[in-house]
Amino acid sequence: MKLFISRPLPQPVLDRAGAHFDMVHRTETRPMSQAECVAALEGYDIVLPTLGDLFRAETFAAAKDVRCKLLANFGVGYNHIDVGAAAAAGMAVTNTPGAVTDATADIAMTLILMSARRAAEGERLVRSGQWEGWHPTQMLGLHVTGKTVAIIGMGRIGKAIARRCHHGFGMEVVFFNRSAIADAGVPARQVPTLHAAMAAADIVVIAVPGGAGTRHLIGAEALAAMRPHAHLVNIARGDVVDEAALIEALRSRRIGGAGLDVYEREPEVPEALIALDNVTLLPHLGTAALEVRTAMGMMALDNAIAFAEGRALPNPV
Repeated sequence: MKLFISRPLPQPVLDRAGAHFDMVHRTETRPMSQAECVAALEGYDIVLPTLGDLFRAETFAAAKDVRCKLLANFGVGYNHIDVGAAAAAGMAVTNTPGAVTDATADIAMTLILMSARRAAEGERLVRSGQWEGWHPTQMLGLHVTGKTVAIIGMGRIGKAIARRCHHGFGMEVVFFNRSAIADAGVPARQVPTLHAAMAAADIVVIAVPGGAGTRHLIGAEALAAMRPHAHLVNIARGDVVDEAALIEALRSRRIGGAGLDVYEREPEVPEALIALDNVTLLPHLGTAALEVRTAMGMMALDNAIAFAEGRALPNPV
């Protein structure tokens, strides 16, 4: 079978792909254009896309004589793929859950600490040459230990964040989830509404899936429910947060700060956000570790190989 891989991947992944398939590896790091997406659907049995490769309804409609039968997504999030349109076009979609859980939770903790303790602001101060030395009231931030964290979305990643917050920092955990969660893995309290969760916390972490159902879930009203000293962390998808509303909340100091690993229109980051000193900005580093990206690629290939061998797909969506 012919396999198309849309981006550079770790070499062990490419070696395994080449051993199992007639493989073409795109070396460009930017997302595929719509023309490239259409060509991939027409020319390959399996396509291994990732974040930013937009397989929308119009993409499937534009493809003629579709050859592709599987989109083996590299990543747990698949809001860049219209799964319904893919099914209507006769192809399955898989993802890579599990491989990303701990790494993404680690980045959440990184952002919690960086935002609460003003680490990015302090690093900029040192680099600027303007630091005048330690003093007792310099850059006072939020002490994290013993505080309350609200986790919005208690899936695999939400539970991993809860474990780190509870066991590592003695934090009280509250959470909001669309369905009831019987066991969060740590002592935790599920609250009935998003606003109740955000109002209860010193730190709010967004860990919901992307997609139309969660777009702008965190808007002006949700941000207004937060405590004035509280910090918002987003490691989910950028468009879960209304970026304009967040900028206004940060600019007016209605919340204490924010830590972001994702953005509404990646890789575009608004100048108004960049200009603020009370937000930490990372370039989507959630799974950026070699062993994690290798594991993700191997999981994507597990799905592709199972399909090629006529076996059940390990990770259908």
